[in-house]
Amino acid sequence: MTSPIGLHRVLEPRGVLPQAALRLDNSAEIGQDEVRICVERLNLDAASFRQLETKHEGDGAAVRAEVLDIIAARGKMQNPVTGSGGMLIGTVEAVGPRSPLGLAVGDRVATLVSLTLTPLAVTDGLKRWDGRGEQVPCEGHAILFARSIAAVLPADLDPELSLAVMDVCGAPALTARVVGQHAERGGAPTVAVIGGAGKSGSLSLAAARAAGAARTVGIVPVERERALLEPTGLADVVALADARDPVALAEAVSGALGGPADVTVVCVDVPGCEHGAILSTADGGTVVFFSMATSFAAAALGAEGLAADVTMLVGNGYVPGHAAYALGLLRSVPAVRGLFESRLRQESSAGAPDTAH
Repeated sequence: MTSPIGLHRVLEPRGVLPQAALRLDNSAEIGQDEVRICVERLNLDAASFRQLETKHEGDGAAVRAEVLDIIAARGKMQNPVTGSGGMLIGTVEAVGPRSPLGLAVGDRVATLVSLTLTPLAVTDGLKRWDGRGEQVPCEGHAILFARSIAAVLPADLDPELSLAVMDVCGAPALTARVVGQHAERGGAPTVAVIGGAGKSGSLSLAAARAAGAARTVGIVPVERERALLEPTGLADVVALADARDPVALAEAVSGALGGPADVTVVCVDVPGCEHGAILSTADGGTVVFFSMATSFAAAALGAEGLAADVTMLVGNGYVPGHAAYALGLLRSVPAVRGLFESRLRQESSAGAPDTAH
């Protein structure tokens, strides 16, 4: 008997949910309420890819080999260091008669649940991937449970573009919700997006403005990122700061906004940004952490140590309607689409990762 949350696929250790499992059953045969996807492309989580790239000093072949080893050993893609995975696109090739997902054989879909809990098998050795970018062309299959989430790919967008947007679609949706809640309570808030030139960051800036932010600042780590973001007009101010330097980050935010931000959104993919985000946020404000590189112990203890009266939220990647909302921003805000398409061109030509995802 199958479990709607995938317990029957857990091989080790028994009794945990698939995301926490060390090993999943990735066999192709599906249960009554499961769906099998013929995989076309993976999108590795930015924090995971950065860790692998750094570990192997940019050696794409070594990165590819480790990703293959992880999938073979675990029956899923879950980086053992970062704990994160990513998502995928593919074509539905089998649907159990009791699946509630509303998918049909032949649908091209993006999975909106993490690869860390998705049974996955790769059959082509990742031979078409050079190991130098987050998007991974591949062949194989993946399994969705009754409680999984997937979206049919829109016909008007390139699948790689859709995948890049859907990979981070929880960020703009939650940003819009938080900014809207602040606006309802006390007027239009100021918003700082740390990593504003990246995929989740650029969408979050657009969402903050659409939700009624009074003023926004996009924080970027290097001049190249500032040159990329500033001409788009997505942020009222673009400021340069290392998010791992708490004082420098707080000074950059205050200098741009005239004081700490009411809402701070953390979209960078490097560890050590928790204290700076807290220090950059006004008392009574909200910090939203979207990066899988975040240490939530460091965030909690840091807020306590700074006597910071801030609400801290974990961006869990799911908000009802998040995929449609993010795709709507992509279609309606040309600057966002331009940034995404530029990054995809960079990744395809040079294997460069999104440095501010």
